Amino acid sequence: MSTSKALSAGMFRRARIEGAIALILLLSGAGFAAEPVPAAAPAKGAVAAADNAVVAIDNAVAAIDNLLITTPPPPPNVRVPVLSWGEGNGKSYSIPAWDILGFEALLNVYGRIVYPDLVDPQYSHGKKVYSVTLETIKDHILHGPWGFDGDDFKVNQLQHPYQGSVYHGFARSAGLGFWPSAAYTFLGSLVWEIAGETTDPSINDQVASGIGGSLLGEPLFRLSSLILEDGGDHPGFWRELGAAVVSPPTGFNRLAFGDRFKGVFPSHSPATFTRVRLGVTFNEQTSSSGADNNFSRNEGTLDYYHAYGLPGKDGYTYDRPFDYFDVQFTAVSSSNVIENLMTRGLLYGKKYEAGDNYRGVWGLYGSFDYISPQVFRVSSTTLSLGTTGQWWLSRAIALQGSAFAGIGYGAGGTVHPTEERDYHYGGTGQGLLAARLIFGDKAMIDMTAREYYISGLGSTQTDGSERIFRGNAAFIVSIYKRHGLGVQYIRSVRDSSSPPFPDNHQTIGTWSIAYNYLGDSRFGAVEWRPGEIKSR
Repeated sequence: MSTSKALSAGMFRRARIEGAIALILLLSGAGFAAEPVPAAAPAKGAVAAADNAVVAIDNAVAAIDNLLITTPPPPPNVRVPVLSWGEGNGKSYSIPAWDILGFEALLNVYGRIVYPDLVDPQYSHGKKVYSVTLETIKDHILHGPWGFDGDDFKVNQLQHPYQGSVYHGFARSAGLGFWPSAAYTFLGSLVWEIAGETTDPSINDQVASGIGGSLLGEPLFRLSSLILEDGGDHPGFWRELGAAVVSPPTGFNRLAFGDRFKGVFPSHSPATFTRVRLGVTFNEQTSSSGADNNFSRNEGTLDYYHAYGLPGKDGYTYDRPFDYFDVQFTAVSSSNVIENLMTRGLLYGKKYEAGDNYRGVWGLYGSFDYISPQVFRVSSTTLSLGTTGQWWLSRAIALQGSAFAGIGYGAGGTVHPTEERDYHYGGTGQGLLAARLIFGDKAMIDMTAREYYISGLGSTQTDGSERIFRGNAAFIVSIYKRHGLGVQYIRSVRDSSSPPFPDNHQTIGTWSIAYNYLGDSRFGAVEWRPGEIKSR
């Protein structure tokens, strides 16, 4: 057998060991017959049982290896070359499956340790939430019932999508493309709903984790890969660390499997624009009924925005999902902590041009939004038709813009200090208009308007609805190269009708003054005209 096949079999063995241990953790206490443990020494008996299980697993996997490997591994002084991303031995369909199962097993064990007596009377039917057994799994598969869980908004609409992004990252960092990775994400979420908890499987969680997880996970994987790619053939320690912080599953696979996944996803050199904003905000709560009384008038704020694959760069194509995307994250110093996390990416589209001064891309976009401006919150997972483009108005002035309209599934509600469940889910209509007017390397005006309509379709509250608007306008002026100062105003409005709760009108306005670090000295304007100065 060849050296590469021997190495592959070795990786097979390591992955199977991890996966088998993960399954044992997931199903611990699931009703398997076991030797009695002396009452006077439960800890010693548990350790001995675990040791025996691990030894048995290792022996079984070793036997499999003996059948697969007929030649010894390469000498220690022979270095296996790093393969290109997604090619040959640098691609695996089995490893991300075991990664996901192991991750879910650890989540379940964490829940058992931290919340050992947690019971949801309505959704877990008197059972401890994390005490999963073969019987609860069988019951979920055969009977369900699938419904809508009662977790708080941040858990359902922020933590669950991030959990799904981890599934997606495991598959992408193992060399798989977007669509196969999206399938792993959906199936990983399905396994968790059936075998991760004793609560009834949740439709809203399956959408948020199984679909929203990929729409969030792909930008995180791309940003992580971009950090590594900028480090050349051998990214240094800090780039490896930065990539792992942005996409932990990418960092895990690169560390756990050595050279096998050291190949870096090829970005094809997209035109990008990054903005990091650090400042203070002044909030004006003009109206709010039933909201949290802990309203903060002043906050510190950190905002990150990144656009990837901006239209207009010569030779750049949009053949792969998310060859264009943008992502924005805002953290605040109040108890709210995360005010928004929004991403949208081109799933399938084509680039086009109009004359010498306009370049654009249009097609089908996928987006995930989470917005929580202190007094209310809204989240959606959406498919939209839209376009993104840039128009040179003069030699130095450029107008970048986007327009989208689509449908999806979302949720909205009021923020209560007790996390009272007054939010509801439903089919969602969503629209977006964005424009960025760039004055050379001197200044930029940035405006965005988003609107959401959350109906009662697809939820238990068929007569409830919400209409939410969020608009912002910012002006940034360059003070030295990539450093700028800016002022921004954000207006957020919510009108809801969700029986049995009273109709609600909420409005909040926010002014902010901030220092801006710009990833491009020309505010991201893409130059394709001959003889002009390129962005830098």
